[in-house]
This record gives sequence, structure tokens and C-alpha cells, in this order.
Amino acid sequence: MPRSTDTQKTERLNAAHGLLVRGLSVAEACVSLSGQFAMSRRQAYRYVQEAQSLAAPLPVMEPATAVTFKLPPSLVKAIRARAAADGATISETVTMALSAWLAGAGGHGS
Repeated sequence: MPRSTDTQKTERLNAAHGLLVRGLSVAEACVSLSGQFAMSRRQAYRYVQEAQSLAAPLPVMEPATAVTFKLPPSLVKAIRARAAADGATISETVTMALSAWLAGAGGHGS
């Protein structure tokens, strides 16, 4: 069986959190989660246990698509430096920059 993606894990944690917030017991939440996601009760229990520590649902990240394009070396150097200073990856830095630019330009940034 293939491993769950980060998005799937987040969706399952949020589902477990929602069940607990609705007042289901740990056992009831495990049974419900197990049926909803076709997983073992043991695996559902792990999600429920982790969900108990959540103060609120986690944001579900949209899956990423690889994009290849060319940039001037000086811009790449500046992006790398900014990413390092922010403790982020280059991909995260470029995503934030493009999202902010699109939002400011009336585009579809998130």
C-alpha cells in the first residue's frame, strides 16, 4: 500500500480533530475515521491521538507542480539569500513572492 501524502495526512488529522470537537470519544472517533478513510483502527487511533493536541484544524496545502524557468544568476543569488535568511526553501520563497505579487496585481494569489 502506498504511503500517504502530506496533504492526505493533514486531511485525516483535520477529520480526526473535527470528530473530537463534535464530542465523539476517542474510540468512536477511531471507528468513524477508520470507515471514512478505509484504514485500520490502529492507524486511525494514531491520527486521533495526534489530533488531540491540535488547537485548530491545520491548513491543507495544495499539491505543488514542478516548474522550470530561467532567471538571471543575480536574482537566483538574491532568492537563495532571502530563503536562507527566512529559514525557508527556495520554492517556499518564490511561492510567497509570486502569491504576493499576484494578489497585489488583482490576480489569483493565495
